[in-house]
Amino acid sequence: MLANHITNPRTYRSPCGRLASGALAALLASSLLVACSSESDDNPLGIPTYDPEAAASAKASESAAAVEASAPAAASAEAAGMVTAESLSTDRYTVTSIPEDLDEQQTEILKAFVNYDQVTWNIWFTGTGVENAQAVATGDVLATITENFENLNGKTDQGTVRIAISEVAVVTLDTSQSTAEVRVCEDLSGITTYDASGQDISTNESHSRYDILVTMTSEDNIWKSSVEKTLSTNECVV
Repeated sequence: MLANHITNPRTYRSPCGRLASGALAALLASSLLVACSSESDDNPLGIPTYDPEAAASAKASESAAAVEASAPAAASAEAAGMVTAESLSTDRYTVTSIPEDLDEQQTEILKAFVNYDQVTWNIWFTGTGVENAQAVATGDVLATITENFENLNGKTDQGTVRIAISEVAVVTLDTSQSTAEVRVCEDLSGITTYDASGQDISTNESHSRYDILVTMTSEDNIWKSSVEKTLSTNECVV
């Protein structure tokens, strides 16, 4: 996110879900019967005895069945175009929460914002790739990214940024210029900034949490970040 960097002031269920759960329960029950059965002459009353090897096998079968049961749900969600906080996250960019019940357009805007934010953070992480900003930013935001990049002087960020997205709202929708607002809380406590020599130049301010309102503007049917405003510091929750 540009405003904090350098300047530092920044349920769907698978239709097979119930069936899968039933199959898993049946498999588990049959596995436990095997685990607790015994045909030994030392047990004339036929009381089930515990068999560690059979129990281990049952547990393994349960785990495998759980994985199989979850796969259709994940595939169905992906096919339906659904997004989750986890699906939007990367190793260096963790989305902790997103709004519920977003419609198709709000989801498109959400994905565009995250794409913009990840592209921008990748510039600060690597010190390269400013040419990619034009595809995700416009107006004041693009100008500031370009200016900040020119003033990097070898500085880079390392660590993980954490983002909580609380609101995605369409503001205007017309053929000339559509706009939307995305409100996020950005936690930079996991980010360390280094100068060109590898010296840690982070400050307490740079490790803050920022409540940010981002204006997204549609250009040629592509949503881009155009304006950012920091609403508060260290008051929002990620």
